[in-house]
Amino acid sequence: MTTTDAAPPRAEGRGPDDQRGWHFNSPLVLTLLLLGAVVVQDPIRRVLAEPVMQSWMTVFVAVMVQALPFLVLGVLLSAVIAVFVPPSFFARALPARPALAVPVAGMAGAVLPGCECASVPVAGALVRRGVTPAAALAFLLSAPAINPIVLTATAVAFPGEPRMVLARFVASLVVACVMGWLWQRVGRADWLRPPPRPGAEGLGRGAAFWGSVRHDVMHAGGFLVVGAMAAATLKAVVPAAWLGMAADNPVVAVLALAVLAVLLSICSEADAFVAASLTQFSLTARLTFLVVGPMIDLKLFAMQTATFGREFAVRFAPATFALAVLVSVLVGAVLL
Repeated sequence: MTTTDAAPPRAEGRGPDDQRGWHFNSPLVLTLLLLGAVVVQDPIRRVLAEPVMQSWMTVFVAVMVQALPFLVLGVLLSAVIAVFVPPSFFARALPARPALAVPVAGMAGAVLPGCECASVPVAGALVRRGVTPAAALAFLLSAPAINPIVLTATAVAFPGEPRMVLARFVASLVVACVMGWLWQRVGRADWLRPPPRPGAEGLGRGAAFWGSVRHDVMHAGGFLVVGAMAAATLKAVVPAAWLGMAADNPVVAVLALAVLAVLLSICSEADAFVAASLTQFSLTARLTFLVVGPMIDLKLFAMQTATFGREFAVRFAPATFALAVLVSVLVGAVLL
C-alpha cells in the first residue's frame, strides 16, 4: 500500500495557476481612478461645465477653503493636549463635590481646544482617573462646542452676527451642564463601563503627537469633505422650493437641521461654515445644527459606544439630542 504525503505549501511566490485575484490597495485604486478620468475626460468636462456643477464646485471649494485652517489648527492643539497634558491634571483641577465639578468641567471646555474626536478619549481618561462621571460627561459635551477655535470659526463664518457666537456658547454650555447634572441624578454605574486604557508604551511623545495628528486629520478631514459635499448638494441640486418649504416652517426647519447634523458628522471646527452656507434656514435652525452636531452624531455615537459601552450610548445619545434641540430653540428665541 502506497501513501502520498501532501505537498508542502510554497514558501515563495505563486504560479499562474495559484492566482487568487486582485489585491486592491489605495495606490492601485487611485491609479485606476485617474486612468478612468483620463479615458472619460470629455464627458467629465461637459458635466463640469453645467451651471449646476459650477454652483456645486463654488460652494464646495468655499466651505473647504474657509474651514481647513481651523481644522488643522484644532487638530494640532488637540494633539498637544492629548500627548503633553496628563489626565491627572484635570482630576486635580476639579472640585470634589460633583454638583460643583459639573459646571467647572463644562467651563473648562472654553479654554481647551479640541474637536469631538479628542473629547471622547479625554473624557474616558478622566473617568478612569477617578473624576466623577457627571463632570467628565459635561466636559465631553462642552469641549468640542465652546472652545476658542470653534467660537472663532463661528465668528468668521457668521460675520456681523456676534449674537450667533454668544448663542452657540450659551446653548452648548447649558446642555453640557444639564446633562452632567442629569447623569448625576439618574445615571447608574453599571451603564458606564469604560474599557481599560489603551497602551501607548514604546512610543515617544513625538511619535504619539504625530500619530494623533494623522489620525484626527484623516478622520475629521474626511467628515469635513463629506459635509462640504452635502452642503454644496443642498445648495446647488435640491430645488429651492423644497428647501423653502422646510425653512418656512420653524418646527420642520429646526428638526431637519438637527437630524442633518447627526447624519453629516462634521467636525465642530468646520461645521460653522457648513451652517453658514444654509442661508435658506433661520438663525435658530442653524444654531440647532451647531449645538447638536458636536454633541451627538454618527461618529460620536460609535466612539461613545466604544469608550463607555453600549448601555451608556443608547441612553445618553437620545437624551442629549432632545435636550440640545430644546435648549437651542429657547436660546435662539431669546438671543437671535
